Amino acid sequence: MSESQTTVAIICHALSEKIADGFYSAAGRLPSERTLSEQFSTTRITLRESLGQLEAQGLIYREVRRGWFISPPRILYNPLQRSHFHAMAREQGRLARTDLIDACQIRGSANVCQKLNLPAQSEVYRIRRLRYIDARAVLYVEHYLNPQFFPDIINDDLTQSLTDLYFSRYGIKYGRVRFDMVPTRLPEAASSALKVAAGSPALFITRINRDLDDRIIDCDLEYWRYDALHIDVDVG
Repeated sequence: MSESQTTVAIICHALSEKIADGFYSAAGRLPSERTLSEQFSTTRITLRESLGQLEAQGLIYREVRRGWFISPPRILYNPLQRSHFHAMAREQGRLARTDLIDACQIRGSANVCQKLNLPAQSEVYRIRRLRYIDARAVLYVEHYLNPQFFPDIINDDLTQSLTDLYFSRYGIKYGRVRFDMVPTRLPEAASSALKVAAGSPALFITRINRDLDDRIIDCDLEYWRYDALHIDVDVG
């Protein structure tokens, strides 16, 4: 092991122990890179390699222009359950929040129209939202809706659960759902909203939803921070 690798291992071990002992738990924020470099008498390059390793382990995360933070516990996510985001967080004793980025009617891309089983270049509703767990942005999502089923929905309060809004205003409940989950890199829109570096790793979930009459009503394109989610499925 080279000298630099030994230093990286020492820093990783020391920071891991401090995190485990709750040394930084009051604020959840690590000292600045400059301060840490001085504490360990090392270069910023070696320090960043150490922090990168801890980030890969899911122990810490970085926000652009804000610094390094201790990663909170991952949210348990079971795609087979129909619980919506806020209910899922509440059931796990976590605090959820949803911010609306924008909502508009657009001409759907070929990919979106195909997912919604609509003719090419059909008009669709696009709702973009940023979702938080315990005040930390963890999910950037684009919802694409067939306007036929949800007239004027983009004028509603879209920070609330769409599941609840679909039923309360339109009498529509979810039926079958198709999931597709793949690891990916965050696109610019998602990384900017989540305040992480462009190209950061993420879990990309595509969800195509049908109603109880088996009609495709919407599709969701979800970009989760890779260190925020724990997929947990119990199949009977």
